[in-house]
Amino acid sequence: MLSARQLLVYGLIAGFVAGLLAFGVARTVGEPSVNAAIAVEEGAPSTTHSHTSSPAAPHDHGDEDELFSRGTQSTWGLLTATQVFGTALGGLAGLMSALAMGRMGRLRSEVTTAVTVAVGFVAAYAVPFAKYPPNPPAVGDPDTIAERTTTFFGFIALSVVVAVAAVYLATYLSRRHGGFVGVAAGSAAYGVVMLVAARLMPTYHEVPHDFPATTLYDFRFASFATQLTLWAGIAVVLGLLLVRATRTARTSVAPRELQPA
Repeated sequence: MLSARQLLVYGLIAGFVAGLLAFGVARTVGEPSVNAAIAVEEGAPSTTHSHTSSPAAPHDHGDEDELFSRGTQSTWGLLTATQVFGTALGGLAGLMSALAMGRMGRLRSEVTTAVTVAVGFVAAYAVPFAKYPPNPPAVGDPDTIAERTTTFFGFIALSVVVAVAAVYLATYLSRRHGGFVGVAAGSAAYGVVMLVAARLMPTYHEVPHDFPATTLYDFRFASFATQLTLWAGIAVVLGLLLVRATRTARTSVAPRELQPA
């Protein structure tokens, strides 16, 4: 059985590779929508809003001194961000997989890893995305950014905690009533709790009525596609590394078993 250190190393490698894949998606699919949103922002008249439910006031990039040019942000800056975040996320996925090994019944190591990453994606990104979808440049009131950030990360933390509890519930029930009952009950419990939480937590309506719907959709689609590529890439690469490690371990043990005592 692989150690936590080995899984951490494999996770870091998987995250690095997945970061490259995510960069490719973000560069080809995401950047056009970002450029379109910036064009809308720069072409919009300056207005002032004072309430969180109102559209945010756009600001003119021309009045600000940018530390990095737009070209640098969309290439090396984007690559650095996806690589750093991807590698860190891969390492975390490796550690979480190490904790999950042996706690999900008789699942093989690569399957356990895939399930762990899938649960992480749903809890840490997909569900928070449904409640608080990302907004492109020109959308969002600067006066509420601290409040919105705190609420967003608080919702992510709640989702992860509830997901962990749901996994334990599913595992407990699976051992007594079968896998279908356990998974169904755990999924239902997570869904109900998060639906109630989403209903109770504040909602921010800051998209201007005249903001192009196509640009907003393209930006959010690209954001989701980039994250899906990153998480799926980690699951696939980490799983392949585990399959290779398992086969290598078996081939190294087999000759020893054939040797006379």
